[in-house]
Amino acid sequence: MSYTATVIPVMIASPSDVHALRVLTRDILLEWNYVHSDATNLVLMPVGWETHSSPELGGTAQDLINERVLKDCDLLIGVFWTRMGTPTAHAASGTAEEIERHVSAGKPAMLFFSSAPVAPESLDPAQFAALQSFKTWAQSQGLIEGFAHPDEFKDKLKRQLQIALARNPHLKKIKEEANSVPGVGTPGVIGTPANPKAVIANTLPLEAQLLLKEAASDKSGTIFLITGRGGKFYQVNGKTLGGNEDRRQAAKWEDGLERLVEKDLVVRRGLKSQVYEVTTLGYEIADFMQNSSSA
Repeated sequence: MSYTATVIPVMIASPSDVHALRVLTRDILLEWNYVHSDATNLVLMPVGWETHSSPELGGTAQDLINERVLKDCDLLIGVFWTRMGTPTAHAASGTAEEIERHVSAGKPAMLFFSSAPVAPESLDPAQFAALQSFKTWAQSQGLIEGFAHPDEFKDKLKRQLQIALARNPHLKKIKEEANSVPGVGTPGVIGTPANPKAVIANTLPLEAQLLLKEAASDKSGTIFLITGRGGKFYQVNGKTLGGNEDRRQAAKWEDGLERLVEKDLVVRRGLKSQVYEVTTLGYEIADFMQNSSSA
């Protein structure tokens, strides 16, 4: 079913040594849309110079990127590893200039710095020194995030996107306006905005709801997956769910946990994916379900 949504352009800013992470960032944004856009009436549009610019004369390359690409973006995601990039007339690099202009415009920038190992012979000392100087500047402006490998980056960006959309004043205002526009919201009902929490909660199977409610009620906010002779068990809030059941019922519990992961309501922890923790969004949905059932 078609629906109306507000598009939030997201600038992906990075030097040339993190091309794979640029692609991963784009994939994460598209995955977010798949899971959340119908419930939030928002679409996160990945934007970059390589996809949103065209050949044009009349200014420096960076000035054209700033004016044609960066200017209309509401969120910026910056990723760094060992390089700063090519200096411009106004900043340490084109990436740095994009970030500084974006922040100066009062818009949010999420910066991630990789600590992955690097071959010594491939390291450019001048580039690395420039990056460390920029990192110090970024730390003076707010919070930055580090990661050691792509999976950690993916988990952190997925979780922190939810936090940024819920709490950053600029993005929060866009989100609120998206849900107040006539025709955006419940399909077929003009001017009636959908309750995003209700939409998410109503798409969860019973097993997912039970796991989320119990985990949110526990101080640790944790679900433990245990595989034994009796099948898979889910230990949460002092209770054991699942196990000792036929395959049909076991599949429902497995699907329920995967639904929670897909919708960013819980996040995997540990190398063997046996521990799951409730996210900020997960607590919000659990509270909504609890309040709805007691109303």
